[in-house]
Amino acid sequence: MRSHLVAAFALGTCLLALPGGFVHAVPGETTVGAALKDQPKLGTARLRVWGFEVYDASLYAAPGFDAQRFTEQRFGLELNYLRSFKGPDIAERSIEEMRGLATIDPAQAERWLKAMSALFPDVQRGDRITGVHVPGAGARFYLNGQWLGEVADEAFSRLFFGIWLSPKTSQPGMRRTLIEASGTASRPAS
Repeated sequence: MRSHLVAAFALGTCLLALPGGFVHAVPGETTVGAALKDQPKLGTARLRVWGFEVYDASLYAAPGFDAQRFTEQRFGLELNYLRSFKGPDIAERSIEEMRGLATIDPAQAERWLKAMSALFPDVQRGDRITGVHVPGAGARFYLNGQWLGEVADEAFSRLFFGIWLSPKTSQPGMRRTLIEASGTASRPAS
């Protein structure tokens, strides 16, 4: 019990001490169900790297979701992990993917990396991290349906979710599968 309290205190201290105040420890919506407000699942796709199954990604969005304008709409993206990963490794890979979408100032990338490293826990097979894009506010994260924290930065949220939804994604097949139910998978960007 004491070790759990120490760990919780340490995590809280890290979250509050991050430069720029990107991560907030106070939840806006405490469960992923409340955050997604019963948005239906549009699609699910499995990420495989060199034959290894990494995770299943599922996109939750309101009817009429327009993938070409994903940054303007509220949606959720759930990653159901199929193997174990360290939180800092998830953060590092995320920054690498974000850099593939746009040029990021090195100082900004470092702040985002620190925020994600403090936020993302180590995951085991079966754990789910869900990110909710809130236009104009940033990204909210949940672990197995329960509040993790928030990165209150719209530019971060746009690039983070762009990993899966941007036309420039490194995984275009995954993007196509995630958004095909929205009817915007093959429509050209406007």
